Formats: sequence, C-alpha cells, structure tokens
Amino acid sequence: MHTLGGKLWTRQYIMALMLTFLFFLSLQSLLGGFPIYVTALSDNPTYGGLMTTAFMIAAVISRLFLGFCLRYLNQKALLILSLIGMLVFIFVTTFTNSIVLFTILRILQGIAFGFITTLLATITTNLIPDHRLGEGIGYFGLATSVGTTSGPFLAISMINVYSFESVLYFSLILIIVITIGSLALKTSQNINQQTVSKLSIVESAFDSRAFLPCFLVLLFYFTFAGVVNFIEGLGSSIGVGEQTSLFFLILVAMLIIIRPFSGKIFDRFGHAYLIYSATIAAFIGLLLIAFAKGVSTLFIAAVFYGIAYGVMQPTFQAWAVRLVPKEKRATANAMSLSFMDMGLAMGALLLGIAANEKGYGFMYILSSLLAVVIFLLYFVAHIRRKTKLTLLPSHNRKAS
Repeated sequence: MHTLGGKLWTRQYIMALMLTFLFFLSLQSLLGGFPIYVTALSDNPTYGGLMTTAFMIAAVISRLFLGFCLRYLNQKALLILSLIGMLVFIFVTTFTNSIVLFTILRILQGIAFGFITTLLATITTNLIPDHRLGEGIGYFGLATSVGTTSGPFLAISMINVYSFESVLYFSLILIIVITIGSLALKTSQNINQQTVSKLSIVESAFDSRAFLPCFLVLLFYFTFAGVVNFIEGLGSSIGVGEQTSLFFLILVAMLIIIRPFSGKIFDRFGHAYLIYSATIAAFIGLLLIAFAKGVSTLFIAAVFYGIAYGVMQPTFQAWAVRLVPKEKRATANAMSLSFMDMGLAMGALLLGIAANEKGYGFMYILSSLLAVVIFLLYFVAHIRRKTKLTLLPSHNRKAS
C-alpha cells in the first residue's frame, strides 16, 4: 500500500484543495448567516440555534451511511450527485420564509454536507503519496480552516451591507463552480471495489483501528468549542470584549504557520512528538485563558492554543487514515469529521453549562484538564504500542 514515489503538488491535488476551500467558504457562509437571518425573521434566538443544530446532527448521521452508498456509486459520482443536491436545497431556500421549511432544508443540506466533506477528504487523501500523508492532510486542513474562518466573516459583512439573499446567491454560485470543477477530478484507481462492496453497513461506518485518534480529536474539539463559543464572553467579563477578535486572528496566523511544518514532522518522525507537544501547548493556552486578566495574556494564550490547533486536527486525521487500508479511507475520514462535529456540539453544550454555573475561568480550567486526559490516553496507547512492537520480529513491524 505504501509507496515512496509520486509528487504531492499535482494538478489534481491542487484542484482538490481549491474545491475544498471554496466548498467550506460557501457552506460556512450559510452556517454563519442562517442563524442571524432566522433569528431576525422569528425574533427568537432559539430558532437561529436550531438551524445550526439540525444541520450538524444531519451531517454526523449522514456520514454513517456514506460507506454503504459507495457500494453502488464511485466517489466522484456520489460527490457530484451530492453537490447537485446541495445546489437544489440552497436554491429552494431562496423561495421560502417558513421556519419549518428552513429546518427541513437545513437537514437536507446537512446530509449533503456530511457526504461532500467526507468525499473531498477521501479523494484528496487518495491523491497524496503515502510518504507525504501528514504534509498533504495538513494542507487539506489548512484549506478547510481558512474557508471555515472566512465564511462567517463574509456572511456577516454581506448581511450588513446587502441582505441574507446575497449570502444564498453567493453560496449558489460557488456550488456551481465546485460542481463543474469536480467533473475534472480523478478518483483513485487503486481501491479494491470488490472489498468495499462486501462491507456491512456497520463496517462501512466504523473501523475500530481508527477509533483512538478519532476519540482524541473529539476531546480536543470539545475544548475548541469552549474557545470558539465563549472567548468573547470571557473577554467581556474582564473588560477586553472588543479586542477578542484579535485572539482569532492570532489563532489563524499560528495555524497557517504551523500546519505545513507539522505535516512534514508527521511524515518524518511520526505523531508522537506532535501530539505530546500540542497537548502541552493546549494545556498552557487554556490555563492562560482561565486566569487572564488582560488582553496581553489572552494574546499569549492564542499563540499556545494556536500551536495546538494547528497540529491536532491534521495529525489525528492523518493517523486515522494511515491505520486503515485504502478502501477504508472514506470510513476513517467520516469518523474523524463526525467525531470533530460531536466534540464541537457536546463541548458547546456542556462547557456552556459549566460557564453558566461556575464562570468562564472554571470552565477553561476544565478544558485544560481535557488536554491532560488527551496526553495521558495517548501516552498509555503509545507505551502499549512500543511494548507490542518490541515483541514482534523486525520484519513484521509497520507504522501505526
């Protein structure tokens, strides 16, 4: 399975990154714009939150059935079909003001989103030479993160200057461009389709070999939910609310700096150095947030947490993908993305309760302890693996 030949920066890989960036830009614009519009329309913030919840739950559930669908359609065909579905669902949205129809359409968009994100991840990872998997997934993660960060900013700007309809038309145009671009994508010919077709629904949705990195990324995104959702509230409580937006600028800057290097380190030395250092950085960053009394401490915290954020997601995803055979990469990618979404959803809920009951400082201390849990779980798994490898003959050892 592993080959040492092949370039990373091929036309197909660059195209896959561009399509991924545009897709996340499009859908994250809607994700940021929908709650604002629905809240204004209904005069009820609960309905605005419902749009996001319905979307994310549908995305997580849909990924469970992706492997099953790949029995009957190849990756490219299913991607294009999902994009056409997304195009139709967004187009229909322009003709309604009904909260019920909005919710139904967000569920359908969530299903398409779950399929498209996993298929783009799988098609991209299959284009990456095995010896540069960490670096390749690092750049893929960078494309998703820049799109995710830029989308809500563009949505808010367009709503303020024009209207929510402009966000819908912007997303429609991007989806049309992505659909046309996807026609030129080439999917891997090295996947054993006969093996895929024999997989049960459970085997298509879950692979125990990828569980540990996916569970660890869930724990990290639990802490990330606390940062994304509550850093502004903490900033207001210490009197620096207007400057908390700079926290995210520093976070993105660190992500852009760190991800290319972290991928190369993964490919050359494995994931141990990265995960140990990233969990320590996350612990320091979250503790600094918990005890922050001014903006300078928050900015230092952003540097440390930005290092962790730049390392964790692509490292865990690359590790999960490397643990499974090529025909199960869609399963590993689906698991990784779904565990991230579940971490965000559970973190926002449970950390929100903690912040409400005990305050932001206490909540961020709890988050820092999760970084310790990640460190300890990985340490135990790493020691067990090293012990197991020492008991194997040298010709039976393989990277894991």
